[in-house]
Amino acid sequence: MPKFTKHIFICMNQREPGHPRGCCDPTGRGELQRLFKVKLDQCELGPTVAVYPEGVFYGGVQTADVDEIIESHIVNDLPVERLRIPDEILNTTHKKS
Repeated sequence: MPKFTKHIFICMNQREPGHPRGCCDPTGRGELQRLFKVKLDQCELGPTVAVYPEGVFYGGVQTADVDEIIESHIVNDLPVERLRIPDEILNTTHKKS
């Protein structure tokens, strides 16, 4: 299958009730995110993180990887190859072995 051509970003930001700017997830239950996940489930390689504009997808990302992704990819424009999902398996059904 080809690389993803469409992406859906769902903001789940929360602010206190009555905040003048409102918020994207007023119930705090992530209902939109859960519904999209049920309908478009593609989590075999998760947790996944996508970085744009390059369209680099990382798989199996853990909290310990966040600083490396920020420092290497975001700050220095060097993708973290050990976490990168290869294009040939992106957007396919792939089970971890």
